[in-house]
Amino acid sequence: MLTLALALALHACPQRIVVTAPSVRSTTATAALLECGRRVAGPWRARVGRNGLSAHHREGDGTTPVGTFGVGATVYGLDPDPGVKLRYHRLVCGDWWDEDPRSTTYNRFRHLPCGARPAFGGGSEALWRATVAYREFAVIQANAHPIVAGRGSAIFLHDDTGRPTNGCVSLARPQLIWLLRRLRPGAMIQIAA
Repeated sequence: MLTLALALALHACPQRIVVTAPSVRSTTATAALLECGRRVAGPWRARVGRNGLSAHHREGDGTTPVGTFGVGATVYGLDPDPGVKLRYHRLVCGDWWDEDPRSTTYNRFRHLPCGARPAFGGGSEALWRATVAYREFAVIQANAHPIVAGRGSAIFLHDDTGRPTNGCVSLARPQLIWLLRRLRPGAMIQIAA
């Protein structure tokens, strides 16, 4: 159990995942974890969007958004909790990410009864079916505060699938698991070219 002094010290020592691509057209990047401004892990090879990076990311454009974003408070995954400090939600049939810009729950996690057809459409993802990419993932809070229809959804830090992403950041499984276990509430991710 953390003492109050240790908890305050950790809070005062921010965590930042730094993802850097050589250019906005690149589909690969490096990722490192900084704590208190010092690198504690990485650089690791990462994959980014199939169409590179963009400061003007739009729904379905295949780019990874550029900027600094929070990391969501919940880690999701198909596998059992790998020992993360953040909340963990094990994915089951009926777990979706709403990617329909017309939906009132756009860019949010949704659970429906297994087999139910969602009212939202677009490219919404049946998360439990992504058996490689979503063994574990953290949410990159791009287009989250506030959510703007069409500005992009479902930007995650997930397992590498061996190819560029649709806009997410992916890492090889050993590095991803190590990173997810290390992350604390309040962690940020910075994506740049």
